Amino acid sequence: MNNDIEKILISQEQMNNRLDELAAQLNEKYTNSKELPLVVSVMTGALMFSGKMLERLNFMMNLDVVKASSYEGAHSTGKVTLSQDVKYDVKNRPVIIMEDIIDTGRTLKFLKDLFLKRGAASVEICAMMDKPKSHEVDLKGDYIGFNAPNEFLVGYGLDYDGLYRNLPYIGVLKHRVYA
Repeated sequence: MNNDIEKILISQEQMNNRLDELAAQLNEKYTNSKELPLVVSVMTGALMFSGKMLERLNFMMNLDVVKASSYEGAHSTGKVTLSQDVKYDVKNRPVIIMEDIIDTGRTLKFLKDLFLKRGAASVEICAMMDKPKSHEVDLKGDYIGFNAPNEFLVGYGLDYDGLYRNLPYIGVLKHRVYA
């Protein structure tokens, strides 16, 4: 698995330090808040990121998952498919979407619009990575771990064809693997 990595972009130590910083921002906002946020993890890519973030959050919340994607394999279809919806009602609640990477932005824009339409008090996006040069829609994350180059990234939940998610770092996948 490691032999398929061209270079390590973000080490496990760098990731841990940045997650501590992101969690501190969220804790500052919600620890003494009377609002009960709903944290929504976008499966499956955000599983690892969400789990590590949740360990660091010190406020009451509900947790839910959603499965939505605009990707088939390594390419975006341009159409978002929602295959698993949240179970909690979002009406009048702050929603924090946890995502692995903002790439085209289509999936997150779809989810943000959906939750706002359902009456969420607010919708914030907490993403491990952001690829600003890949955005195809107008979307800005509220809490961003790292800006990413426009390369094929794997590890820490990011995958290629369901593989490499369990790498404890973010790496650039060798082109020969997905070409």
